[in-house]
Amino acid sequence: MQKFTFDLKKLVFFLFGLAIILLSGFINPGDSRAFIHGWLNKYYDKDGQTEALKRYELNVTNSGFCRFRKVYTSGKEEFFSFNLSRFSSMDYYGNTTSGELWLRTKNDDVIVQTRNDKQGAVDSMSTYMIVPLKGIDEEKLNELASHFRQLTQASLVANK
Repeated sequence: MQKFTFDLKKLVFFLFGLAIILLSGFINPGDSRAFIHGWLNKYYDKDGQTEALKRYELNVTNSGFCRFRKVYTSGKEEFFSFNLSRFSSMDYYGNTTSGELWLRTKNDDVIVQTRNDKQGAVDSMSTYMIVPLKGIDEEKLNELASHFRQLTQASLVANK
């Protein structure tokens, strides 16, 4: 009887360990959002703008939106936002020193707003959002793309 209970305990611990190993292989969508938010802010190139920036905000929210707000020293503001479930692909144009990350969506899913512009306020839609980056290599870009795909797939499963 003692051998049976000992074997039963070993089996339970083995199954418990196996479950932990299997479940740790799946990335939580919240982890991908935090990863994307951190990396976009870490590698953001403030000096890569055509106009001088006063400040910028680059956020990936818990509700699944990627938001990018730029305030220029002239007072002009630009705001871009899209739902991460609408993400389709990303392209990087540049080198490891600096470049532009183009985040593309499935349709006209990126909200574009400008304020305090000489040409007037603009509210429109776009299929991409451009984020200037610096000091990022191919490996890091591939990992970023992987997290975008995982987050998109997780939100598609959640929406079904």
